[in-house]
Amino acid sequence: MTNQELIDATQAFVKHTLHEAEGGHDWWHIYRVWKMAGRIADAESVDRLVVELAALLHDIADPKFYDGDESVGPRMARAFLQEQEVDPFIIDHVVNIIKHMSFKNSLEEQRFSSNEMEVVQDADRLDAIGAIGIARVFSFGGHKGNPIHDPTQKPKLNMTKEEYKKSQGTSINHFYEKLFLLKDMMNTATGKAMAQARHDFMQDYVDQFYQEFEGLR
Repeated sequence: MTNQELIDATQAFVKHTLHEAEGGHDWWHIYRVWKMAGRIADAESVDRLVVELAALLHDIADPKFYDGDESVGPRMARAFLQEQEVDPFIIDHVVNIIKHMSFKNSLEEQRFSSNEMEVVQDADRLDAIGAIGIARVFSFGGHKGNPIHDPTQKPKLNMTKEEYKKSQGTSINHFYEKLFLLKDMMNTATGKAMAQARHDFMQDYVDQFYQEFEGLR
């Protein structure tokens, strides 16, 4: 199997697996992260196959939809890649990226890192901010039945990983608990440059939201 045939097969697997997924974590989220990871990889010294496979498989089973079980996604990714007879070294690298790249895992001591993970991580974080990020926040909030905004509920800052996993806050608070933090967590020069503009867009949006919420604009 050529690398392109493997990428094509992985796309088909992910599309099928996520065909009924919540709108912020569906195939089109994967597609955007995959495309962005490729763009960032063009400026980095990385294994392009590892980057593309990790980007395509990184949310094959997001723990949020599996009662917090973080083992499902890596296990599914490994099984799929083994079926495709991918080199075990590549499989291990991709699975380690999937295990360790999430925001919640950055709230504890990092146990794994690679240049490839930094690329995929930046691509995933970019999809969590800006115009797309705003849309995803409210899509997931609606899916979970979370309030849009409640001025009596304050953001929970400096949470541990376990606190973050259990958090049931408002959609607006999520900007402070995660999205506004991502700009300063980017790894690559490309990611950092793109994150600034998306961060500024979100800040303008939240400022406008507060004005409208109080009937001031």
